[in-house]
Amino acid sequence: MRILIVTSQFPIAGEPNRGRPIHQTVRALSTLAEVRVLSPVARYPSWAMPRSYLYRASDPDFRVPGCDVRYVGYPALPAVSRPYNGWLCSRALHAPLREFAPDVVLSYWLYPDAFGAMLAARRAGLPLVVGARGSDLRVRDAISRHLTRPVLQAAQRILVVSEDLGRVAVRDYGADAAKIRAIPNGCDATIFHPRPQGDARAALGLDSGVPLIAYVGRLVPEKGLRELLDATAALAQRLPGLQLALVGEGPMRAELEARIAAMPGVRVHLPGAQGPQEVARWMAASDLVTLPSYSEGHPNVLVEALACGRPVVATPVGGIPEVVDTDCGLLVAVRDAAALAEGLAAALGRGWDEGALSRRFSRGWDAVAADTLRACEEAVTASKR
Repeated sequence: MRILIVTSQFPIAGEPNRGRPIHQTVRALSTLAEVRVLSPVARYPSWAMPRSYLYRASDPDFRVPGCDVRYVGYPALPAVSRPYNGWLCSRALHAPLREFAPDVVLSYWLYPDAFGAMLAARRAGLPLVVGARGSDLRVRDAISRHLTRPVLQAAQRILVVSEDLGRVAVRDYGADAAKIRAIPNGCDATIFHPRPQGDARAALGLDSGVPLIAYVGRLVPEKGLRELLDATAALAQRLPGLQLALVGEGPMRAELEARIAAMPGVRVHLPGAQGPQEVARWMAASDLVTLPSYSEGHPNVLVEALACGRPVVATPVGGIPEVVDTDCGLLVAVRDAAALAEGLAAALGRGWDEGALSRRFSRGWDAVAADTLRACEEAVTASKR
């Protein structure tokens, strides 16, 4: 089977860890089928660069290990072109789609990527499979929300990373429940596994004998980072020497740096975006991993933390309760710094079985790829009826 994957959530030059779960899926899927990735990237004029996120232009010569990927650009303007970005994206997809001649189109990220893929697949008479990651279903702006609905209506199969997202697709967009397939993310156990905490801290130049809380992800308000800083400051009064690591990059970095400078008694590390090996090292060095997010799909960071033998403290949103229970972590109220501080304190004070935590998730990316291929085969069969 020849599968064309359309997604902007894929590694690019300057951001090699972008869309890591999709990258892992594509690598594994490429061993089961002939796969090509078309990654549409918006091109903004120099005088109108977006300010709401860290924009990086694509490099057509950038290569992703284990993947056949082509980067295609389409013109855009911040906010102004949003209603048309799906259509503009589709124009960039037509020619490379014809060149590859796939049996099915699979698109991750519902708007504008999957909208463009829908138009291109329809023009070529091909079945469409779409994959939702979380915030592309819980859309904030009315335009994107309106344009997401026809994508879910047109798809022969809808892939979601949690049962919760499947319910959102049915409830908010009228998606056909019979077309939905929940395919949770996998975890690379060759990278994420228990290792001595002391060795990890020594490699990172961190002090031993003091508690370390780790957050891994984008530096954006929706991840609850303001609450995390407030909770850490409060907790530091009870736990002298407390350290916090914010592993990632994003538009909040300057704000976080300013707030950290005004937090005496707390040492906060900002190592920036890291590759999987370094992320696993930070997790191993930590005493727990936290994700006080406002909204999530199926956060792979929690699966990876548990695979490293680390308990987690998170919020009961999206698919998080499908990952976290009382045997592996604690769930605390959303947007509540005091509740987060208490949860972090309770988790730090409890004994955890590292081996039991690491065995909770043994699902590899090969299983994710097999489920994805099965959904694509179903879509092809359904399109012939």
